[in-house]
Amino acid sequence: QGILLVYDITNRWSFDGIDRWIKEIDEHAPGVPRILVGNRLHLAFKRQVPTEQARAYAEKNCMTFFEVSPLCNFNVIESFTELSRIVLMRHGMEKIWRPNRVFSLQDLCCRAIVSCTPVHLIDKLPLPVTIKSHLKSFSMANGMNAVMMHGRSYSLASSGGGGSSKGNSLKRSKSIRPPQSPPQNCSRNNCKIS
Repeated sequence: QGILLVYDITNRWSFDGIDRWIKEIDEHAPGVPRILVGNRLHLAFKRQVPTEQARAYAEKNCMTFFEVSPLCNFNVIESFTELSRIVLMRHGMEKIWRPNRVFSLQDLCCRAIVSCTPVHLIDKLPLPVTIKSHLKSFSMANGMNAVMMHGRSYSLASSGGGGSSKGNSLKRSKSIRPPQSPPQNCSRNNCKIS
């Protein structure tokens, strides 16, 4: 058993309510591992709860602390993994835990396909630097069709070879589509969704 205490970093009231939840946990589930999670990191420009304050609160209450962005798939898996690790260690099951597991190529290819979740125009948000590199979004950049994936911009427009006026001219694509490169031998029931 383990508990994730989640608050919204853009909502001070949600953070202030954590005290009440800790009292409930101490009364009904004493000793159960807890992790404090600040949600909606992609909206850090609207932050009402400073990271330092949340981290100090977590330390005072003997909790691990994470800030996550499910929208950008940032720190979500890591927070659940850490809670699982703490629970397993608490029950003396360290041998089951294998942090150095080497993933097969099959696992990695399937994971890459499953975790590419396009979010339109997320790259236009004033995101924290720590999650900019995790962006997977389609955008219209400077009037040209482009795809933002893993922090890099890939243009979907083709360059004209006619050598006309100002360097390379770019043509607009009719539709925006993500790069299609599914692995040849990856069947759906073999993929592990994380």
